[in-house]
Amino acid sequence: MKSLKNRSIGEETPFIRLSIFKIRLPFIHYRFEWPDYLQGLLMCAVDLAAIPLLMDILGMPFEVAVSVVILNGLLYLTHSLLGDPVVPGWITPAIPIIILYVENYEPGEDRIKALMAFQFMLGFLSIFLGMSKLAKKIIKLIPASIKSGVIVGAGISAIYTVFKDGGQFDSFPVTIFFAVGLAFYLIYSKHFSSLSSKNKIAHYIKNLGIFPIIIISVFIAPIFGESSLPNIEFGFTKVDFSSLINNFTIFGLGFPSLNMFVTALPTVFATYIVLFGDVLQSEALINEAKSHREDEKIDYDSNRAHLIFGGRNTFMSFFGPDITMCGPMWAAMHVVIIERFKLGIKSMNSIIGGNSSFRLGTNTGLLLLPIVSFVKPILGVALALTLIIQGFVSVRIGFKEAKSDSDIGIAGVISAVLITKGAAWAFLVGIILVILLYGKDFLK
Repeated sequence: MKSLKNRSIGEETPFIRLSIFKIRLPFIHYRFEWPDYLQGLLMCAVDLAAIPLLMDILGMPFEVAVSVVILNGLLYLTHSLLGDPVVPGWITPAIPIIILYVENYEPGEDRIKALMAFQFMLGFLSIFLGMSKLAKKIIKLIPASIKSGVIVGAGISAIYTVFKDGGQFDSFPVTIFFAVGLAFYLIYSKHFSSLSSKNKIAHYIKNLGIFPIIIISVFIAPIFGESSLPNIEFGFTKVDFSSLINNFTIFGLGFPSLNMFVTALPTVFATYIVLFGDVLQSEALINEAKSHREDEKIDYDSNRAHLIFGGRNTFMSFFGPDITMCGPMWAAMHVVIIERFKLGIKSMNSIIGGNSSFRLGTNTGLLLLPIVSFVKPILGVALALTLIIQGFVSVRIGFKEAKSDSDIGIAGVISAVLITKGAAWAFLVGIILVILLYGKDFLK
């Protein structure tokens, strides 16, 4: 087994082979990256944004919701451990689709069981496609207009979730208005992009993603009476795994009915289309990183990624059903890691080291009560910010999937049906429209 010191120029970071997996351990196979760890320590605030969803949709107490977030956080580490060179995260664009699905069930036991069934089916499908290597072949069979409609619909749903009656905007109107405006300026504006290429401070702020905005929001929300100032507590985060197991898993509630598994299928397929878009984006970003660094060979395998995030979803369906799901990539932070990786081997020895160190940092932050209590009052703002940014990206990417004006029209109808009637009706309407407009060229 090669050690970290023995890596030659142009070779992969050392690993232990285990079938398709490549096991790597920090300090042994790759250098621990302190800058990425420290950033992760603070960026755990975004992971914590899942807590309001778990509380509102599933009725979880705060300590139980934190337990789910921590459990999910530990599973993030499996990507770098098993050889996937990507920063993992949620399936953010699909969150509104999943919310629409589970809200068809009454709050309480039925809704929780429906989510269990859904997450298990998504995990099983991902593992099957990873093992059979059929993922790309199946996605190619789906007409471009249907893919476009699902992705656009997911993006619009994400934004609608924030602004609908009872959404996050009702609780934090001024803070969200300010936070979203600042986020779009820092992330997407040509002016700030140009500034960050010339100014070191602006460059550093840009690399922090949405973290500075969350920190500023902590102080803006109290000014406008939209939250209280944080009550900083010390010690370690309080969790309640006992209540999680007894009240929110199959071990306490029993298995979902067969009908729940069957009913989940259309939404599972819709979510998978969105998820596969993240897989393609992961591959594109890794290829971009490769073009800037010849000293490290980076091996991205979409089948291996399917097995890892499929396994995460299957595990969570048993031990902590989660609205945000287990996705292949946290796009914003993966871009930040890659930008630092591009600076050269002295800045970051291995991309695996950067990804792993960042996720070790977020896990540490989740356990520290001062950090959790600091951001607790504005978790709704963090969630809204994540959903709106992801909605913007999904709509942009979704329309790029369309190959013609007819595809765009079909995609618009599908997205509207998806938002109002759910995935099953969206697929049915989409298939009928594609057949009517394209006839025998349906699969083309």
